[in-house]
Amino acid sequence: MGMTMTEKILAAHAGCEKVEPGQLIRAKTDFLLANDITGPQAIPEFEKIGRPVFDPDKIALIPDHFVPNKDIKSAEQAKALREFARKHKITHYVEAGRMGIEHVLLPEMGWVRPGEVIIGADSHTCTYGAIGAFATGVGGTDLGAAMATGDTWFKVPSSIKVVLTGALPEWVCGKDVILSLIGKIGVDGARYQALEFTGPGVANLSMTDRFTISNMAIEAGAKNGIFPVDEKTVEYLKARTNHPYTVYTADADAVYEREIHIDLGKLSPVVALPHLPENVKPVAELPEIKIDQVVIGSCTNGRIDDLEQAAKIIAGRKIHPDVRAIIIPGTQEVYMEAMKQGYIAQFIAAGAIVSTPTCGPCLGGYMGILAAGERCVSTTNRNFRGRMGHVDSEVYLAGPAVAAASAILGRIAEPKEVLA
Repeated sequence: MGMTMTEKILAAHAGCEKVEPGQLIRAKTDFLLANDITGPQAIPEFEKIGRPVFDPDKIALIPDHFVPNKDIKSAEQAKALREFARKHKITHYVEAGRMGIEHVLLPEMGWVRPGEVIIGADSHTCTYGAIGAFATGVGGTDLGAAMATGDTWFKVPSSIKVVLTGALPEWVCGKDVILSLIGKIGVDGARYQALEFTGPGVANLSMTDRFTISNMAIEAGAKNGIFPVDEKTVEYLKARTNHPYTVYTADADAVYEREIHIDLGKLSPVVALPHLPENVKPVAELPEIKIDQVVIGSCTNGRIDDLEQAAKIIAGRKIHPDVRAIIIPGTQEVYMEAMKQGYIAQFIAAGAIVSTPTCGPCLGGYMGILAAGERCVSTTNRNFRGRMGHVDSEVYLAGPAVAAASAILGRIAEPKEVLA
């Protein structure tokens, strides 16, 4: 029997001819990641080992969660990250003002590539599966040890084959794809499994769509989400890296735990209602739900395509007087491109807030905390109770087009309602 993409990558990095689901392996890592919350947790574990970092060129330390620092505690966390990076001469430490949200920044900079094993002390590290890498989140202890050894252990996950056909209708995006999948299988439907996206529909998805889908694989309980490397992937990488990489493809006789089929052409704009990403409903079927805030950004939907979608709906209009709209570009490069395209001016003219790149409100950090009873439509990845503030607030997950339309109308809305 053959192997899946995930199994092939793990086998190669473990020095094995073949691996099987459930097998415990020790695999070499190609790239490691930590941020201003998780880095300070991993550093003490690393220091217990008493060794230098395994390779200062293969570690990224990105202050993005509470940066610019919101208080003394967050400043101390960022300082710990900064001092560790200087002490160990970490190549990929990016300071505030030049940084971005980690999972937008790393692919943009060409630091992660197909066929690699990438671990990060952040659950949404699975984002890099969009370019054909095995990427997954780990705890601070595992990351601290890996910074010293350059490898880590895994239980090889079984895989779910997600076959995509067709093409997305207008105003439907990768967020609608992954929310629809999570709505179908639940937040534990892929627990400790690999979600392998395949089929002719993949070619019709942009790289932005793929990053969004891979990013939220963890919301289905998955160990990782992974896409095949095709012409779009190669083109995306060509402008960002000249580092050699290996492309792995699943064998025709690879074994999957189950197979799920999604016709992209039949999808519509959806929203995940509180308080789970699986609580998914088509926007068209919702009653009137008035909102107080909209957030467009995050590692899930903070790329230039996301801002372009929002700008097409917001341009020339005004944010509803009862709504606070917060726009957060994923990186400084995205911010600059959005300025060049005129999106930032359009957002500000409409009455929106535009922030420097930061995770900010996504994790209830700052820059948009909700009070009791308030509702927010957000392009972020989680809507657990209290995720963005008070435990009695509500977060509705959606793509940037739905979020923008909702910001204009003051209620959860489809883009066509604004553009009619």
